[in-house]
Amino acid sequence: MRIKNSVFLLLIAILFSSCDEKRVFDEYKSVGSAWHKDSIVSFNLPELDSTKRYDLFINIRDNNNYQFNNLFLIVTLEKPNGYTKVDTLEYQMASPDGTLLGNGFTDIKESKLFYKENVKFRGKYKVNIKQAVRETGKVPGVTLLEGITEVGLRIENKD
Repeated sequence: MRIKNSVFLLLIAILFSSCDEKRVFDEYKSVGSAWHKDSIVSFNLPELDSTKRYDLFINIRDNNNYQFNNLFLIVTLEKPNGYTKVDTLEYQMASPDGTLLGNGFTDIKESKLFYKENVKFRGKYKVNIKQAVRETGKVPGVTLLEGITEVGLRIENKD
């Protein structure tokens, strides 16, 4: 009986490890119960193979406290030569009826949001992510963005 259970657990472990062959980098950082508008989530990337191309994704974990339809992010990609590329991104986070999009069985949803494709890296890079959500008709940003619990960055092999 023990051998049968051990073989079953080994097969499950192999299944889960083989499902994510494209992953090169995958890291999450907690922002607490609310993401402050001045809080920057930073990721120091490992040195990656300069002969390969990669796709980048921003991963967001949110819950039912998120009260907006969209999410606005300011993402900077700092290159080793000091050059910084800044992108302002918008993602839909909820359907028109207010139901959160993303994957998950509980009230916590995980969204894998496309950031960049076909990127070549030469050296060590840094990615900074900041929320830039604003209420309709208001100029100042939302100071404490509730409902976002974790922000992640994922890099996958293009091939």
